Amino acid sequence: MVVLAGAICTKNGKALLSRQFVELSKVRIEGLLAAFPKLMGTGKQHTFIDTESIRYIYQPLESLYILLLTNKSSNILEDLETLHLLAKVVPEYCHQLEENEITKNAFELIFAFDEVIAMGYKERVTLPQIRHFTTMESHDEERAKIEEARKHAEAKKHAAEKMRMLADRKKEDARYGGMGGGG
Repeated sequence: MVVLAGAICTKNGKALLSRQFVELSKVRIEGLLAAFPKLMGTGKQHTFIDTESIRYIYQPLESLYILLLTNKSSNILEDLETLHLLAKVVPEYCHQLEENEITKNAFELIFAFDEVIAMGYKERVTLPQIRHFTTMESHDEERAKIEEARKHAEAKKHAAEKMRMLADRKKEDARYGGMGGGG
């Protein structure tokens, strides 16, 4: 199975989020997503559409669609399983399935999509595992946070020292009646 891209779009084909898992140009993916509503038609009970080279597998999510774009040789049953998992992932990150909520949480959704699909192939993961993987903090990130806090504390200490030195100088100037050497 090769998943070319996973996407979330509006009913009229406006792409809100798209994650490509193989090399596809922006123009190509936008064209494929724009063509989707025209291919759907009305009253169809299927959850997929086959074209010459692309298979669209989709699932409605309230006023949106979640899509998988695959090649035609892809296993449709595995693709449907992947789509259903992605459809469960989206509400985990977006409390309301609306445009603004999708765009607000785009990076988290893309990271979650990456946990489900790697290089076009479905990973064997569950929803709790995806949540765990995407919330994990890396050792490097933790070290960077500690280093940043250390630098901040050092800068604060240095600023306090400078303020103390200036206050001491001011006191000394006042003691000598402001007649200290100006140079």
